[in-house]
Amino acid sequence: MARRTKEDAQTTRTQLMDAALHLFAKQGVSRTSLQDIALAAGATRGAIYWHFKNKADLFNALMDSATLPMEQTMQQMSDDITQDPLRELERAILLPMQSIVDDERVRATFEIATMKVEYVEELLAVKQRHVQCYSDNTRELQRRLQEAATRRAVCLPMPSMMAAQGLHSLMAGLIHTWMLAPTTFDLVEVARSAVSAYLTGLGLPLPGLAPETIP
Repeated sequence: MARRTKEDAQTTRTQLMDAALHLFAKQGVSRTSLQDIALAAGATRGAIYWHFKNKADLFNALMDSATLPMEQTMQQMSDDITQDPLRELERAILLPMQSIVDDERVRATFEIATMKVEYVEELLAVKQRHVQCYSDNTRELQRRLQEAATRRAVCLPMPSMMAAQGLHSLMAGLIHTWMLAPTTFDLVEVARSAVSAYLTGLGLPLPGLAPETIP
C-alpha cells in the first residue's frame, strides 16, 4: 500500500507539472494561478501545496525537469585534458542547440523561461535562478576560453570574462530569435557559423564540427 501511495503521489506531481507546462506556455506564468493548474490536472489546490511551496517552486521544478540549453552547455563540457578545450566548447554549444530543435519539451520550457515569465512577487526567486545560471555559465565559458588561449599561446583581445559574456549573449540571442520564428533559419547551422566567427575574432579559429558528429 505504501508503494502504491508513493506511486500515486508521483503521478499527481507529474500531472501538476504537465498542466503547469501547458498553461504557462498558453497564458504566461503570472496569469496562471495555482488553482488553474490544479483544475487542469484534475487535482486539488491542497495537492499542489503538498508537492510545491508556491508557484516559484513549481516553476523551478519544471525547469529542472527539462535541462535548459545554457545549463546543458555546462554539462556537455568534458574535463578530459587530452581533448582540445576549444573543440569541446564548440561541441558543448551545438549539442544544446540541437536539443532545443528536436525536443518539444525543452523548447516549450525554454520559451516559458524566457518569454512567458515576469519577475514579480513570488517569481522573484525565478530571477535568482536565472542570474545564478548566467553566472555559472559565464564562469565556465571563461575558463574554457582562457584554457584554449593558453594552449595556443594566444593573447585574447579582451578580458576572458568579457569574451565569455559576449559568447553567452550570442548563444542566448540566437536561441531567443529562433524561438520567435523557428522556420526562418536553421538554428544549429547558424550557431555553428556564428560561434566559429566569434572564436576567430578572439584569435581562436577552429573549423566547425561536421553535422554528422552531432548525435
